[in-house]
Amino acid sequence: MKRSDLRIAVVDDTAVSRHLITEVLDWMEVFNYTTYNNGSSALAGLLANPVHMVISDFHMPDMDGLALLERVRRTPGLQRLGFIIVTGRADANMVANGRALGLNNLINKPFTKEQLRRCIESVTGPLT
Repeated sequence: MKRSDLRIAVVDDTAVSRHLITEVLDWMEVFNYTTYNNGSSALAGLLANPVHMVISDFHMPDMDGLALLERVRRTPGLQRLGFIIVTGRADANMVANGRALGLNNLINKPFTKEQLRRCIESVTGPLT
């Protein structure tokens, strides 16, 4: 996939975390992204402006990352989106639940630019 074609939604309730993710996207020269500060607004935004991939924080107050993943997988037109969860605390139960819901990948905080790039490309394939 071409970097210029890839559309990503970044969902995190913390502005600093959203910035860290979008900073890596900028470094990767992936500029077509939208940010959301909670799962509810992300779900509405995804319906209005489809993307190829969602990168979502796990711990959010109104709808955590797994709840957002579940809603995405149940929503016609969104079911095939790539979905990556970012978390500071991945336990085996959360990972198993995510995989059962169709999670494509997971990355632990803190992460490096290269780690996030590899995580994204494991879902999209190499970006050109």
